[in-house]
Amino acid sequence: MDFHVSLTGRGDLSARIYRQLLDAVLDGRLRPGERLSPTRELARRLDVSRNTVAVAYERLTAEGVLVGRVGAGTFVCDEPLARTRARNAPEGGGVRPRRLWRSLAAPPAEPPEEAVYDFRVGLPDAELFPLETWRRLVARELRPALVRSAGYGASSGYAGLREAVARHVGVSRSVRASADDVLITQGAQQALDLIGRVMIEPGCRVAVEEPGYPPARLLFRSLGARVVGVPVDGEGLDVAALPDSARLVYVTPSHQFPLGTPMSLGRRAALLEWAGRRGAVVIEDDYDSEFRFGDRPLEPLQSLDHSGHVIYVGSFSKTMLPMLRLGFLIAPASLQPALRAAKRLTDWSGELPTQAALVGFIDEGLLGRHIRRATREYAARHDRILTILRRDFRDWLEPVPSAAGLHLCAYLTPDAGVDTALVTAYARRAGIVLKDLATYYGESRARAGLVLGYGAIPLDRIEPGLKLLAESFREARRSAREAGSAREDGDLRAGESGR
Repeated sequence: MDFHVSLTGRGDLSARIYRQLLDAVLDGRLRPGERLSPTRELARRLDVSRNTVAVAYERLTAEGVLVGRVGAGTFVCDEPLARTRARNAPEGGGVRPRRLWRSLAAPPAEPPEEAVYDFRVGLPDAELFPLETWRRLVARELRPALVRSAGYGASSGYAGLREAVARHVGVSRSVRASADDVLITQGAQQALDLIGRVMIEPGCRVAVEEPGYPPARLLFRSLGARVVGVPVDGEGLDVAALPDSARLVYVTPSHQFPLGTPMSLGRRAALLEWAGRRGAVVIEDDYDSEFRFGDRPLEPLQSLDHSGHVIYVGSFSKTMLPMLRLGFLIAPASLQPALRAAKRLTDWSGELPTQAALVGFIDEGLLGRHIRRATREYAARHDRILTILRRDFRDWLEPVPSAAGLHLCAYLTPDAGVDTALVTAYARRAGIVLKDLATYYGESRARAGLVLGYGAIPLDRIEPGLKLLAESFREARRSAREAGSAREDGDLRAGESGR
């Protein structure tokens, strides 16, 4: 890239060029081995004499910062210099975000290299994805003869993909929709953001599941909503506990996140009746129900809705790869113009070659084939974890029944005698990454338990990982007993001194 040099103001031009090049090397903008512009070219761009630039280059070369190679040019020295300064944006002590954002900081990412036994939630197995096939489809869309326009696309997404998505969810999930009802997004999170922008006014009350999906809860809060957690039981969201003033209700009825239980048909009917009576909107997040291992799938809320109160949100992050950032929403016609306007204001149109490649992936049957193959693999992992939990963790964990998705949940037994936060800490030291159920609760008291994902861990690593997890439980139990004994000794000594 052309290096930017500022020569505004007064002073020795060569000295200023020298200082700015030296600063760029010391703060890492110019890296070891990087080639600089020839003196003639830089002099022309800066409108100075070539000798002015040459003096600066010669001074840096004499100091060992640059090196000249005959016939090749001038380069930053291959031996990296010690970086004496960091180049950061100004601290801006006089400016602050809204007070709300002080409590909504993004959580630190979990480095994948730490996860020797990766039980993280929501990650599919990248090894199962047909990468070569996908690369062929993307390359086909990037050939010059097929590049239709260098401009921006429709805010609702590539027309062919909207048609393919409508067919796909119509066949696989019985969702009632045409291409005009579909809006393509960059994952489910952007779909939720668009819905929130269109529906939420400051102070608007939004009901979410408790426990539930934290990014949705935080997103609605960031948009000015008053978020209220509604308890979930064995039949799903407790509709009777919904606040009357709720404008939006966010649910995961096919595979409740994180517990895994589906919402019963009776609860679904009650929720739709409640939404119709209150004039509320129900957001149905169907995030991973494609991977189903047993039981008959229940009808989506969207297919049961006859009055236009449900927005159906889907994602290809679990069925394909999270990095592709492909999702969609299906909304009633009355909301479509506003949602499309919000989409155009936020990111214009999305990445069209990727969207077009997904059309081929769906229409050629490749997505269906991939889902069937992945479902068989995930079912084996689900069953392996369930078998081991029932066999080796009876004293500690009680699995929550589930028959779909990429994770399962287990409650702590009443007599476990351990703290799940301590268990997860011991587990991390052993190279195990998993989630404490408490992290999925908002303001209500959390029920103790663990959530184990199996999308990112191979089948043959599950049993060794769970053996180490059992040892983590034992260590946590020993620590709890030792702490209890220490407290008893302290109380005894305090009593004796009191006498």
